[in-house]
Amino acid sequence: MHPRRSATAAAVLASILLVGCAQADDPADPAPAITAPVPTRSAPAGAAAAPVPDPAPASDTAVPPTAITDVPVQPADGALRPQDPAPVSLVVAGTDISVKVVDVGIEENDAMEIPDSFYEAGWYRYGPAPGAEAGNAVIAAHVDSLTEVMPFAQLKDVAIGTTVTVGLEDGRSLTYAVSDVRNVPKATLDGSEIFDRDGGHELKIITCGGEWLPEEGDYEDNVVLTALPL
Repeated sequence: MHPRRSATAAAVLASILLVGCAQADDPADPAPAITAPVPTRSAPAGAAAAPVPDPAPASDTAVPPTAITDVPVQPADGALRPQDPAPVSLVVAGTDISVKVVDVGIEENDAMEIPDSFYEAGWYRYGPAPGAEAGNAVIAAHVDSLTEVMPFAQLKDVAIGTTVTVGLEDGRSLTYAVSDVRNVPKATLDGSEIFDRDGGHELKIITCGGEWLPEEGDYEDNVVLTALPL
């Protein structure tokens, strides 16, 4: 599969273009738009840890990574970052999608980071978190390697009404119901819609889909699943 990032106080919401198909790098530095390091968050003292499935070893096969580019970015100011607990796991009922969720940011090419492992998904930490009062929580993951089909390949076939469970770092779990699943051509994917910060709260789960384009080394579409809180 393939997707990647978002954020801003006075946000200029740009369209997202998912591109790229080389082995994803391990980002170490924040993007230029981020003005300070983002501290890691830990669960409150005494809180039970949310169950997180043990990820299988990452495939050694080259990953056709995806980049969600031109993502809205907000400064890494503590007052502007989401205060809701970060997600740590994602389970989509009736599928093999049961993965660890890790915080991700922005690559140097202004694309949302995507974990290299197929058994991890990335939550865009500069946008709303699952359970936020408003805006979209965005989670993205790879769909396959050059030789193997991975759990997120099932995203396109998830039925409306399916339950999605998100485990949080404070030990709680949130449940959502799938309201929409669609293939969106990468050339027309609307970043302002995906990374909306002001509308009603939704969970957006993204991977690659559609036809593989050998000349571009990428998939034609993104699969975008929308789920609403229960």
